[in-house]
Amino acid sequence: MIPDHIKSVIELRLDDEIISSKNQSGGDINKASILELRNGDSFFLKWNNSAPEHMFEAESMGLKLLSGTKTELQIPNVILTGRNFLLLSVLTSGAENSDSSFRFGTELAKLHKHSADTFGLYHDNFIGKLSQSNNRHQNWADFFVSERIEPQIKVGIQTGKFESDLIPIVDALHKTVHELFPNEQPALLHGDLWSGNYMFTKSGDACIYDPAVYYGHREMDLAMTRLFGGFSSDFYEGYKSEYPLADGFEERVELCNLYPVLVHANLFRGGYINRAKEIFGLYT
Repeated sequence: MIPDHIKSVIELRLDDEIISSKNQSGGDINKASILELRNGDSFFLKWNNSAPEHMFEAESMGLKLLSGTKTELQIPNVILTGRNFLLLSVLTSGAENSDSSFRFGTELAKLHKHSADTFGLYHDNFIGKLSQSNNRHQNWADFFVSERIEPQIKVGIQTGKFESDLIPIVDALHKTVHELFPNEQPALLHGDLWSGNYMFTKSGDACIYDPAVYYGHREMDLAMTRLFGGFSSDFYEGYKSEYPLADGFEERVELCNLYPVLVHANLFRGGYINRAKEIFGLYT
């Protein structure tokens, strides 16, 4: 059920009445519904009464940044942003096939060709409900260790998930990152690209949403697609046809995924804690 205070804000700002809402499943952090207004318009609403301040505002900014790249990736339009909610356009889902998956790969590659002068972003945002620091750095190793790994380790130590003996291991990780990753320009990333954050529309276009955007090493997005089983082989072929990866990517996949594994450890605990420790063991 949509909270009354959110319903009232939406109706006031759209100057129309919500006549129905249908709950949507699948989210671990937020609740979601499809809304229908009296004038016949439909929208996708996500909300969270305990959302950190600026969480939905940051997501809105990320969606607009992705949309501005003018790729054929479909990005939901931001209709309204509130303290506890985000109202988006609705896209009708369709079936995945070989051609649509291949085009998804090529369009993600085109997204990654959008670059910036530094790694990071002009504002911080969130991954899940955890704060994501985007202080800008000139090189990838500095950014990866200082803005991705260290903050998650600090959260884990504060909440008792990790021991402080990981701190010197994190310090040693910088050299490994510097030596293993190819030197590339910062790429605009979705930032949380797993199977739950994309779909295909009826026209066969890929739609991506729930971003945690920043300018980073493009292998972060590609590795994230492999975290929970991987996307279709056509997707990877499409990506390779547009923007081939440097040699040695397979050696770096687990290191890239150290960040989302730490995020999942801090959000959900479980086996992610041990997996994070195993990845540290592989690279230090």
